[in-house]
Amino acid sequence: MNTYSPKTTGSPGPTEETLDIRDLGFWLYLMTDAIIFSLLFATYVVMFQNTATGPLPIEVFDIKHVFGETMFLLFSSVTFGFASLASVREHKSQAVFWLIVTIVLGLGFISLEVIEFIGMIQSDAGPQTSGFLTAFFTLVGTHGAHVSLGMIGILVMIFQILIKGLTSPVKSRLHRLGMFWHFLDIVWIGIFSIVYMPGWLI
Repeated sequence: MNTYSPKTTGSPGPTEETLDIRDLGFWLYLMTDAIIFSLLFATYVVMFQNTATGPLPIEVFDIKHVFGETMFLLFSSVTFGFASLASVREHKSQAVFWLIVTIVLGLGFISLEVIEFIGMIQSDAGPQTSGFLTAFFTLVGTHGAHVSLGMIGILVMIFQILIKGLTSPVKSRLHRLGMFWHFLDIVWIGIFSIVYMPGWLI
């Protein structure tokens, strides 16, 4: 008696259509995040002059410090771009290298931001001091939290590239993470223009 045993195959990977749907979902997430930051920016603009008895913006913002933060974040966007290009060219080691550099630059940004916050709090310019400072800490702190989450995502991507290689799903995840990281750069440019620059000029 002949018996037929079906050939077992591994589970198929995500199709191009599935990856496109995931990209669309991620764009929707970014739109939601953009709305959140828009509300935080609007709140800051309203509260900007509500300094109460606390310090004025020009008294707490250090232009050299903020310039350093800006350079760290902008260059991290460039290095992430290099990592993306390396992944397209199937250069695994280069992609990992540029992602590591991106994390280092991100850590530099977060370190300067933490130092800035600690210095402000120690000089009695904490978030509880005035409406202006509450809005400032909420907006800038939310951005900093996003950068920290982005670095965790980059670290996960590094391990995925090392373990799985530059497969289509891995490159798709790297692409979405890149959109998130560049989005944070755009938000920071908004913070620099709306929060810090008027604080120095007024």
